[in-house]
Amino acid sequence: MKSIITLPTTSQALAFDGEPSDAELKAIELEMPLIEAEVDLLDVEIMTLDRPATELDARRIRRARNRVLVERRNLTNRAAVQSGGAA
Repeated sequence: MKSIITLPTTSQALAFDGEPSDAELKAIELEMPLIEAEVDLLDVEIMTLDRPATELDARRIRRARNRVLVERRNLTNRAAVQSGGAA
């Protein structure tokens, strides 16, 4: 039986240590405000799972959704500016 395992052709593939690269860390840092807004929205939604939603809960959810939308817009605009395009 023939082996189907292929060896990497570059030494870079062998040097992978499981840690994110600098570019990946920078991308995560750029997306962090959106990630935090989405986590906050999830927290608010989880709070209302075991009880009827009050008017205050509805406002919290609406405010959290609006924050997510704002952060998505900001991230899109930052990405467009960095790539040289217009959003």
